[in-house]
Amino acid sequence: MTTSSITIRPATIADAALILQFITDLAIYEEAEHEVKASLTDIETSLFGPQSSTQALICSVDDTAIGYAVYFFNYSTWLGKHGLYLEDLYVSPEFRGKGAGKALLKHLAGIAVAKGCGRFEWSVLDWNTPAIEFYEALGAKPQPEWIGYRLTGDALQALARS
Repeated sequence: MTTSSITIRPATIADAALILQFITDLAIYEEAEHEVKASLTDIETSLFGPQSSTQALICSVDDTAIGYAVYFFNYSTWLGKHGLYLEDLYVSPEFRGKGAGKALLKHLAGIAVAKGCGRFEWSVLDWNTPAIEFYEALGAKPQPEWIGYRLTGDALQALARS
């Protein structure tokens, strides 16, 4: 596989089942398959519905889908600019190390630059050494001074009701 044989295109609603499969594959890799609650309908409406602010890409080799990325735009008050946040990036195991991940990141960086974004950010699990090494080799820097927080489930509902 050469970089020239890798193609990246915007995902469409016809890709919803494929994206859900990639989401599940990523969750299996992250040892969290049990946390995937999304259904095909959820992906169709949340990613491709009229109110969606999220976008996705499909990465292929020779017309075979091998990976995906899901992203959205956020905002930096300090920069006074939008940023691009990468929610998910996944490449099938048999295609890793052959340029697909870098091609997806390069494509996303191009979108961020074209949109005038001041940042391109994502998170990685602290145990995912291959991903960390890959990102750092591209010039990405960890942000150790920041701690991510999340509200979900009952805690999210309780705060909303308080």
